[in-house]
This record gives sequence, C-alpha cells and structure tokens, in this order.
Amino acid sequence: MPPFPSCRPALLTGACLALVAGCGNSSDAKSDENVSQTPAASSKVTVVASTNVYGDIVEQIGGGKVAVTSVISDPDQDPHSYEANTQNQLALSKAKLVVENGGGYDDFIDRMLKSSNSSAEVINAVKVSGKTAPKGGELNEHVWYDFPTAARIADRTATALGKAEPADAATFTKNAEIFKAKLKPLEAKEAQIKKVHGGEAIAVTEPVPLYMTEAGGLVNKTPEEFSKAVEEGSDVSPEVLQATLALFTGKQVKALVYNAQTSGPQTEKIEQAAKAAGIPVVPVTETLPKGKDYIGWMTSNVDALADALNK
Repeated sequence: MPPFPSCRPALLTGACLALVAGCGNSSDAKSDENVSQTPAASSKVTVVASTNVYGDIVEQIGGGKVAVTSVISDPDQDPHSYEANTQNQLALSKAKLVVENGGGYDDFIDRMLKSSNSSAEVINAVKVSGKTAPKGGELNEHVWYDFPTAARIADRTATALGKAEPADAATFTKNAEIFKAKLKPLEAKEAQIKKVHGGEAIAVTEPVPLYMTEAGGLVNKTPEEFSKAVEEGSDVSPEVLQATLALFTGKQVKALVYNAQTSGPQTEKIEQAAKAAGIPVVPVTETLPKGKDYIGWMTSNVDALADALNK
C-alpha cells in the first residue's frame, strides 16, 4: 500500500488537527476512532502500535505487563485512508515504547512523535527486517507477512520492554521464545507449499502478501502497473486492466490473492474474472480480523493459500 502522507492528504490534515485540538479520551475499542486500547496502569509498560498486528505481537511478548494502544484496529478500516486524531496524539505522548511499520506505511506516527517531543523508544519494523528496495524497484513495506521479520520484531520488543521494566526482562525474553516457536510451523507450511507448488503462477491485487507467496516459491504474474496503480489509489489503464484480466480468462495463474481491505471497482473486476474462470480467490487483510491473534491469522492465511493451490 502507499505511504499515507503522499497518497492520502487527508491524513496529514487529521494529524495536524491533532496538534492543535484538545485531547480526547476513550477506551472503547469499537469507537469511531478505531483505536484498540488496554487500560493503562502504573505498573505496566505503556505501548503504542501503529496497527493491531504489532499491538498483538507486543501483547504476546509483554503479557499482562503491558498496556497497548493499537492506532488502527478495525478490520473494516482501510489503512490507506486512515486519519490520525487527538486520541492517538494523547496515547503517543504517554508511551514508553512505540512500534511502527516504517517504510512509508505509517508516517503519521513519526510526525506525531516529533510534535509531542516524545522520549519513547521506537521500533521500526522495516528497519528491523533489514529489507531494502530491489535495484530499480520499490520496497515492499508489508513486512509483517514475513515470518523471519516477525521473529526479529519479537526479540527487539522483548529487549525494549526489558529496558523499560528490568525486573520482568526474563519473562519478556521467555515470551519472545514462545512466540518464535509458534512461527516455526508457519515457515514449515510455506516450505511445503514451495515443495509442492514452487514455480507456479499467482496474481495479486496489491503487494501485501508477497513475502508469504515468495516464501512459498510462487511467481507473481500480475502486471506491475496494475498492482502499483491499485496501491497508489489511481486508475488502471484499459490496456493494463485487460492484460490483468487475461491472466484469468487464459487460466495463466493458479490463484488470486486479494486484499479484501482495500477493494474497489477495478479489483472487483479482477475478483469476478477469477471466480468466473474457476480460479480460487484467497482474501487477505492488512490488520488482524476480529477474534484472531497474529499466529492464528497467519495460520489461516497460509492454509487458505495452500488449499487454493491444491484445488
């Protein structure tokens, strides 16, 4: 998906308003602000995560010793059009630890941190991942779909929480080890996909799931112009749209991995074409679905991809 500020100017407006408006206060996870918050306590480490993906990872590492606010938490919320608000600003001003994605995905976090003169330690997932843009290409910033990166974030989070609460450092380290052990079966599932389906072609609407599909040895055949246009919220040219549709009418791909969180008329045409051709559609999202934690969510994603390829 695109960097928030460059592609969604409304976000900057929301962030700027947050600097001058009075601070609101709400702990309702289903409020209009789409903020999921654990009530803070003086004995807990206060943490802000840009999305509930990172919020969940922090909660698994911190257990009952952290109070986490996830800025974007509603699975029906389109992260592309999210507008920061005064409640976000208030939470950031109190945080001891902030976990952001980076890579242009959630720049509003950095802007609000600077405006609040926060002293919080910041974990940038893209930086932790070590991933960079390929030569002549663009960085795929959706690093939470990369399980080795999730493991590194767990370790980095345990270290940061240990600094904030030294008495519980051993507990945080142990919890990180437990979390990383749960990632191993997911990597094994990807390896199995690669063993059985390596080299097979798929299509995507956006680059969101590519770290997962690439780990499974799958080849993305989507025209770059299509996925880039969808990611940037711009129109797809008729020629590019027809070339993308031909992937399905010509049955050139085994599955379509579809970002259900940012669908629109053009991606819906692609989905309809896939279904009409009998090609399985695998929906994915950018934030945690309700009732899922990170491990359960990613298990469902990998299993759905394997099932689609096996049809």
